[in-house]
Amino acid sequence: MGEISTRLLLRQAFGSIGEGTVIVRPLKLQGVERIHIGSGCSVFESAWLASEPGGGELRIGDDTYLGHGVHLHALDPVTIGSGCVLADGVFVGSSDHDRDDRHQVHGTGPITIGDRVFLGQRSVVLGGVTIGDGATVGAHAVVTRDVAPGQTVVGIPARPVGG
Repeated sequence: MGEISTRLLLRQAFGSIGEGTVIVRPLKLQGVERIHIGSGCSVFESAWLASEPGGGELRIGDDTYLGHGVHLHALDPVTIGSGCVLADGVFVGSSDHDRDDRHQVHGTGPITIGDRVFLGQRSVVLGGVTIGDGATVGAHAVVTRDVAPGQTVVGIPARPVGG
């Protein structure tokens, strides 16, 4: 979908979509009435934006870039700040499957990603995590605990690097 389709078809379905936001050929949109996207955002092909029934909201701030194949999944609330870049293939999810009955899903805690955060290609952010303003998450990192503002983390599980 181009800008015109976003404006005409999606704007009324979503909780809110800001001016100048473009969503290009998403793979899946679920619970759009609980999804709020700020102004000037770019959501590229094959994105998966989902808020589970009865789940928390998915909020994306202004001027945030979601690369190809980004998957945002909210059972508990997920908030992404303004001016963020989520590179291709990033997964951010606040849910998990039950260990006894894999068809059952439960929340894993809210996720808060601050302003001007960079999430590298194919990185993963799990529930209950806060990533501070200006932080950087390296490609393929798995974030399982909080990241301080301005901090750079890499690896599985993600750990701080640099000074």
